[in-house]
Amino acid sequence: MANILIFDSGMGGLSVYREVHRALPGHQYFYLFDNACFPYGELGEVRLVERVIELLTSFVPYYNIDIVVVACNTASTYVLPALRDRLHIPVVGVVPAIKPAAEYCRSQGLSHIGLLATPGTVSRRYTADLVQRFAADMQVSMLGTTELVKMAEDKLAGQRVDITRLSRILAPWRDKGGPDVLVLGCTHFPLLAGELSQCLPRVELMDSGEAIARRVADLLLQSSVAEGPAGKVYCTELTAKARSQGRAFAQEGFEDITRFVG
Repeated sequence: MANILIFDSGMGGLSVYREVHRALPGHQYFYLFDNACFPYGELGEVRLVERVIELLTSFVPYYNIDIVVVACNTASTYVLPALRDRLHIPVVGVVPAIKPAAEYCRSQGLSHIGLLATPGTVSRRYTADLVQRFAADMQVSMLGTTELVKMAEDKLAGQRVDITRLSRILAPWRDKGGPDVLVLGCTHFPLLAGELSQCLPRVELMDSGEAIARRVADLLLQSSVAEGPAGKVYCTELTAKARSQGRAFAQEGFEDITRFVG
């Protein structure tokens, strides 16, 4: 049984956890979210790299973690090389699903890919390189926002999603014709899949969850079918909101939320 860590600034990594757990249910899962610095999309690059390394170089040895999934697109585009230099276990990052989106478009005779992500992911050279490498023959439009990150967090805390507000954010695509395929380039965004489909009907949604699950299974060189023990969830600031978010984790089979002091 492996100790698998899912890491994010907030609860968006739950969308990745669900896919990994579905593929590998018989392992021990740890979830660490850095709510003290949430959202990562609003941090500068230097501070973000320092923060992630500070947390994970403390957490990983303390809990004897076997593999880390950085379930945050923003963090993945900045921190993976430095983190892999510091940790001696596999580290899996999340990248926008541009390649499978382009493959799907070609198979269906479509041509317009939308990327919905945080401003940091949208502006990164890494993202531009993905588009150039896998979708150079496609129309690719991008929309960067951190508002949806907060909306997803609020939804998991039990609040209603404001569809009118969401529609305003998506207005560039609603007013001028939306994409054929929408890549959800932030792990929080699949948590709003139903609401996104309501605002952009007939648009195919695509994220990286299944690909990440396959990658974790390949690195562990195993799969399992038996249900594992309850997961353990940690935050970096035990606020009233974090306690309410803990109820969403409890629905996924996690134990009571605990503060991690690195």
